[in-house]
Amino acid sequence: MVRFTRAGALVGALALAASLALTACGDEQQKPSFVGGSAPGTGPGAAIGNSSTPAAPAGPPLPVSPGNGTKNKPVSTEISADLPDGAKIKEVTLTNAAGDRVSGKLRTDGSAWVPNAPLKYGTSYTASVTAAGSDGATHQGTSTFTTMKKPKSTIGSGLYLFDDKTYGVAMPVVAEFHPGIPKKDRAAVQKRMFVRTDPPQPGAWHWVDNGSQAYYRAPEYWKPGTTLDVRIALAGIPLSNGRYGDVDRKATAKIGRSFVMKVDNATKKMTVYEDGKVSRTMPVSLGKTSTPSSSGTMVVMEKKEKTVFDTMDDPDPANRYVTDIEYAQRLTWGGEYIHAAPWSVADQGRRNVSHGCVNVSTANARWLFEKTRIGDPITVKGTERKLAAGNGWTAWSLSWSQFIKGSALPVPAGGAGPAL
Repeated sequence: MVRFTRAGALVGALALAASLALTACGDEQQKPSFVGGSAPGTGPGAAIGNSSTPAAPAGPPLPVSPGNGTKNKPVSTEISADLPDGAKIKEVTLTNAAGDRVSGKLRTDGSAWVPNAPLKYGTSYTASVTAAGSDGATHQGTSTFTTMKKPKSTIGSGLYLFDDKTYGVAMPVVAEFHPGIPKKDRAAVQKRMFVRTDPPQPGAWHWVDNGSQAYYRAPEYWKPGTTLDVRIALAGIPLSNGRYGDVDRKATAKIGRSFVMKVDNATKKMTVYEDGKVSRTMPVSLGKTSTPSSSGTMVVMEKKEKTVFDTMDDPDPANRYVTDIEYAQRLTWGGEYIHAAPWSVADQGRRNVSHGCVNVSTANARWLFEKTRIGDPITVKGTERKLAAGNGWTAWSLSWSQFIKGSALPVPAGGAGPAL
């Protein structure tokens, strides 16, 4: 089972809240484990707007939130103001008691100013907001507030993304939570999950039913060469179950070339497309009737040049075996892989004999293994079983119209842009 620390080293894992009772040919039915990003630091930053603009008539004082004298605010607190009709925020500054400025950004809808990193626990801050009215008047407000002490009860969270790594075009942004996020809290949590893409591409979040995972993707696969800049800003966010978010997680990663695999059970062949062009077709053997492969779009999640499949704990004696495997690429948590199967070469392209995996020859398995990246998609169609939601990175196994139904916030036509 692969386990990661917040810096990417092997140490811990999170279990899916709902078990996946699926038969497959893998070494074990692995539960998702997460990659943590390091929490960002604070530092000096430019305020919003241009402080050198000419003086304008002064308007009424601006009510700022958090209110003056407020105590025990979460370290996820954002700065906002009760603006007159037509007014827009021009400048926000936030300083601690020592006068050090906190950097941050205004949400694109102008609703609040978000610090670039969690505030410090048990610390006093002063916020100053300047807004320009539609009549040209300048409105200003100031507030001093104090953050809460560090909470004792937190959720675990994770981000499946490494800094400076390159992924396939179907790599979803995967945030994970343990225990799962209650449904009533998902909108507030989702508002703190920021994704920027360069070049810009719309996208949306989708929650798995039990709230243990949320996926972010675009309507289509990412454009090759895209940069994903992600911040899961949950440190200190209060939840209705009395827990708080544990840490902020960040990652900046790249999307590489397009490499897409498609498997048709009717022909028992895999067709490989590189940058939209067919590069190879190969025979496969899928899961036999009693242990069918999953139909749907899956994503390569893990690669092992050599491993051992050990299914001796399977309740069905017919499915128990220990086998050395080469060029294994995990597709589901339930244990479905693409892998070399020299014992089934005579069956490949003719009949299904596997325990759910995509069997290919050793030569083809090696060729695929050397070509693929984590995040490359494979679509299997025509089998007896449909891919179960959450059994792997299943973000692309739904149509876009189905996918956005899983968002906790309204999704504009075509997908939402960045909130920051």
